[in-house]
Amino acid sequence: MEQLITYFESIPPLHRSLILVGGITFFWILEGIVPLFSVNYRKWRHSVPNFFFTLTTIIVNFPLAFLLLKTADWSVENQFGIINWLPEMPLWLYVLLGVMLLDLIGAYTAHLVEHKVKPLWMVHLVHHSDHNVDTTTANRHHPLESLIRYAFTLTGVFLVGAPIGIVMLYQSLSVVLSQFNHANIRLPKKLDDAISWIIISPDMHKVHHHYQLPYTDSNYGNIFSIWDRLFGTYMKMDVDKIVYGVDTFPDEKENSSIWGLLKQPFHKYRRPTTNN
Repeated sequence: MEQLITYFESIPPLHRSLILVGGITFFWILEGIVPLFSVNYRKWRHSVPNFFFTLTTIIVNFPLAFLLLKTADWSVENQFGIINWLPEMPLWLYVLLGVMLLDLIGAYTAHLVEHKVKPLWMVHLVHHSDHNVDTTTANRHHPLESLIRYAFTLTGVFLVGAPIGIVMLYQSLSVVLSQFNHANIRLPKKLDDAISWIIISPDMHKVHHHYQLPYTDSNYGNIFSIWDRLFGTYMKMDVDKIVYGVDTFPDEKENSSIWGLLKQPFHKYRRPTTNN
């Protein structure tokens, strides 16, 4: 465990890029072998806006990364933050709690707030308006959302008091597991159910991408499923009945256009309707 944290304390940018590209490549291939939905769409064309927003996310986050480093270093030096106020514990437990708390603040809470605050929902809408959810959808976030998510992550690093090694481990796990739970793959039902007791499984997260409430407002987690179960936001649904997208923004042509998606946060708010 100590070697793992040491590695992530100074993980080279090339290795971080390989984690991103390697994850997309692996799940892209797996989607062709065991697809959840055998839909007839042009996968490469569909991926263009999603890859564009992957690039904008990298561009937004790269120059701000030093703030994460400075905040993490300050927290360790001043013994500030939740995990620094707890009694001494084994390293593995220290790392696990750090990652879990960062996931709670930087992912679950951020996601929940984006769904509950109307202007933030309009920004987050870019992610939900994908009509063919697959592993590339994981990185489909408007540049404004990249800033919002970054603010929550930075807040999480400050409140948790996580050292940079744990922060980088958390971000790497977040990238790969988001690609995993968005991937258009069908796991054996019992396996998916078992996984969903610990981490967000593909079937669990696909429910969140159903086009109508209340399913849209459920299963907010990114890495750990405990937060949805603990805070009452967990829902199940027959995945074969899932329809992707948002019913009040049904224009698939606009939702597949980079320019259309960049303008999406500035549309008038339209609340998703409830599935009766």
